[in-house]
Amino acid sequence: MSSRLQETVVVVGGTGEMGQLICQQVAEEGYDVLAVARTEAALGNLVKEHDNIRACVADISNDNAIGQIAAQLSHPVRALVHGPGVATAGGVMTAPTAALSEAVNIKVGGMVRLVRACDPHLVAGSRLIAVGGHYGFEPTAYAATAGIANAAVANLIRQYSLAYGDRDITAHLLAPGPADSQRLKRVARARAEREGIDVESVYATMQGESAINKFTPLGSVAWAVKLLLDPMADALAGSTLFMDAGRRRASP
Repeated sequence: MSSRLQETVVVVGGTGEMGQLICQQVAEEGYDVLAVARTEAALGNLVKEHDNIRACVADISNDNAIGQIAAQLSHPVRALVHGPGVATAGGVMTAPTAALSEAVNIKVGGMVRLVRACDPHLVAGSRLIAVGGHYGFEPTAYAATAGIANAAVANLIRQYSLAYGDRDITAHLLAPGPADSQRLKRVARARAEREGIDVESVYATMQGESAINKFTPLGSVAWAVKLLLDPMADALAGSTLFMDAGRRRASP
């Protein structure tokens, strides 16, 4: 049996477009993968595709998820990856306050629950990885939930980096986006409706905001997770890996 099968990578949001790629590619590296999602049906196909992927039904927005995830762990946790999506609820002028609160609960509260579930199984060299997003650093008026929640996650990761450093455990934030996904299409349609223009024009504008005129491929995020599993990634402790195809304008 591969030694990596004695190490678990826990992925929350494992049935989303990005999460599936992360689960599949990490499993192909030989790790035991615990995919976490809210419904068993959504996990079924993913588990069938690879022997190394196991299912855990849990709602990360609820504290019950701590015990549900912990019950599935017996090996050292090599990494945990928190990548659930949040609802696209409009801009800061119109998004319901409940949607903002729920986004923070899922992104920040969910990461806290995941870390607490895995803590007894974390070892030297373990990685705490959150998937945030471009809008947490480059705010926009039309994606309030993503911007606010992802900005809070960035702060949380810095806190974890300090809290876990003495145990030689590192924390990291991946900030992709806009990623080429179904979620991007929903955001683009909402923006098109608000501005009274066609969706193709929105796509062109959003691509033009990139230095290379591209969206972030979802596969790049899975690649970054594998990169962080390398022991040499210790030097990235507490940092944000910007994967926005050159959209960030701020310096540094």
